[in-house]
Amino acid sequence: MSQTMSVNIAPSILAADFSALGAEIGRIRPVADFLHLDVMDGHYVPNITIGVPVVESLRKVSDQVFDVHLMISNPMDFIDSFALAGADYITVHVETLDDPFSALRRIHNAGKKAGISIHPDTPIEAVYPYLAEVDLVLVMSVRPGFGGQAFIPQSCDRISAVRTELIRINNPAIVSVDGGIHKGNASDVVRAGANLLVVGSAVFGAEDPAQAIREIMACATS
Repeated sequence: MSQTMSVNIAPSILAADFSALGAEIGRIRPVADFLHLDVMDGHYVPNITIGVPVVESLRKVSDQVFDVHLMISNPMDFIDSFALAGADYITVHVETLDDPFSALRRIHNAGKKAGISIHPDTPIEAVYPYLAEVDLVLVMSVRPGFGGQAFIPQSCDRISAVRTELIRINNPAIVSVDGGIHKGNASDVVRAGANLLVVGSAVFGAEDPAQAIREIMACATS
């Protein structure tokens, strides 16, 4: 199902110790090229996390690829700010936009990679009209808002559907999956077509986060 491309783990700082984010990132930097940063506003999802200043601060201590996921109700108001703060990928939710094309263009005009994400309760076909314009598709495999949730099994069918459509239109975009990923299901999501696994609790909840990433990667690529 999946196109031939490398698989990466994007540790999610949502599960990290916020009192020591720099140190937490340092622990996983040798084995993680990506870092996933969840931005929540308490409106689109029932939680509040980080904003522009945190992304800007982390950029000073990390050369990782920053995958900034905007789970906010007004993403158009913040795209430029997160671009300036140091995001590499900026991902917006299809549900939060009247005109997703405008948001994707704005991200590209800011010199960043554009991603589109979809809530697990939204029909997967809702992202199809925008797939030709994206560099990343983020399939949520839990209901966004809080870490530590269990993977929704039907997510593999949604991942497969997105990858199939990307292949059909000849777009080698990253297919990312966020929520409930661990050693036991990593290979399933990769076989379905994902090649970027966002992992929070299974990494930062481990005694040795770097070793946890190595083990998840081994399972994902076996």
